[in-house]
Amino acid sequence: MKTSKTFKKNQLGIWMALLFAIGGGLTACRDNAVDDLSPEDSQVYITNYDRNVNFAQYRTFSLPDSVLVESNNTYQGSLTTVEARFINQVAAALTSRGFQRVAQGQTADMGVAAIRVNNRYTGVTSVPYSPYYLDYWYGAGYYGGLGPGFGGYYPYYPSYYQFYQVSEQYWELQIVDLRNRPTNGGNNGSDQNQLRVIYQADIRGNGIFNEESVDRAVNAVFEQSPYLQAAP
Repeated sequence: MKTSKTFKKNQLGIWMALLFAIGGGLTACRDNAVDDLSPEDSQVYITNYDRNVNFAQYRTFSLPDSVLVESNNTYQGSLTTVEARFINQVAAALTSRGFQRVAQGQTADMGVAAIRVNNRYTGVTSVPYSPYYLDYWYGAGYYGGLGPGFGGYYPYYPSYYQFYQVSEQYWELQIVDLRNRPTNGGNNGSDQNQLRVIYQADIRGNGIFNEESVDRAVNAVFEQSPYLQAAP
């Protein structure tokens, strides 16, 4: 019986040690899971398209020789080495799918926009005062309490404000339908045409603006988009 009890106690001790070891390992993994990601592992490719569109009806596309940089609702053209590589990779991918690139100014079935988003927003939020102040005035042990002396009222303090800043940088690829564009001026008769976006891809993550990542990202986006295929 003593031998049996000793075995059980030793067995319990082993299991407890294993549980602590496993728990510690899981905690360590959880705390460092994001920090340990490589730039490649952090990259995300989001693709979406109009389900009512048959891309086989399109044969040609127009793609400008510069990237459109979007920064807080302002737009300008740009052509760095990386941006030129991005454009060339997109053009090569579409050509490999059977689409033909035409020069700017010529009639095309699709319009392709290579966009580099670089937005920075500053916001403000109000934060109310802590309940600590109510406890102070109503006598929760702070300086003996002063609430009764104010006839049941407490001082009103306006909320204070905190500012925050959000920054986002990513690639965006858009394809619009030029073949079936409106002929009546669009937008209920105004001079702005409403072009139908039939495809969009976002490329987000760390290291997406170096040349090696551009090649990998464009390939990944088109691998996720097998429907982007011209008729043979």
